Amino acid sequence: MTAPATRDSGRRRFAQRLARLVCRAITRAPWSWRLFRRPVTRFFDAVAGGWDERFASDPRRLEPLTAALDLLPAPPRRVLDVGTGTGAGAFLIADRWPDAEVTGIDVAPAMIDAARAKTSDPRVRFLVADVATLDTEPGYDLIVLLNMPPFFEQMARLLRPGGHVISAASRGPTTPFFVPAATLERGFRRQGLETVAAATAGPGTYYLARRP
Repeated sequence: MTAPATRDSGRRRFAQRLARLVCRAITRAPWSWRLFRRPVTRFFDAVAGGWDERFASDPRRLEPLTAALDLLPAPPRRVLDVGTGTGAGAFLIADRWPDAEVTGIDVAPAMIDAARAKTSDPRVRFLVADVATLDTEPGYDLIVLLNMPPFFEQMARLLRPGGHVISAASRGPTTPFFVPAATLERGFRRQGLETVAAATAGPGTYYLARRP
């Protein structure tokens, strides 16, 4: 009989391998997301019930995102949190800027159900949606990718002129969905975005770019 701890460890290793494969593929060939969307959705639906207890309870995981938010020159009016999970990043932003309209999206319905159960605030909404096919109108002042692979072309389309995108990795290079700053800079530069900052914060890293 397999011990529960051994099974959990096996699931974590599988999840990390899957995440790194997906991240590399999407970064190099965005069209490949079509192949990965269904298994990724199934996985995150399956783990949503214990997500906060296992992964989201450490407040330090948000330090890289907080450090990047500190660099924004003005409060954003419309914010998109991509791959919001149970909403940790979206809630952080809503608490920081009470006048902002914050939308968190995720492909996993169970994650969105968990996020919605935490709030009745009309300023914060959570949607089951895929960023790759999201309507680009009317655009966002800030897009957040917390532990998410980048969708360079779609990020550029979704950003308003003068808007910013943040890619933050809670545990730096050991984060399953991790993209080095140099790769992010090249990818966003091809879409006309300019790098504002890239640094380490707490246990993780962040990258900040701006659409002129």
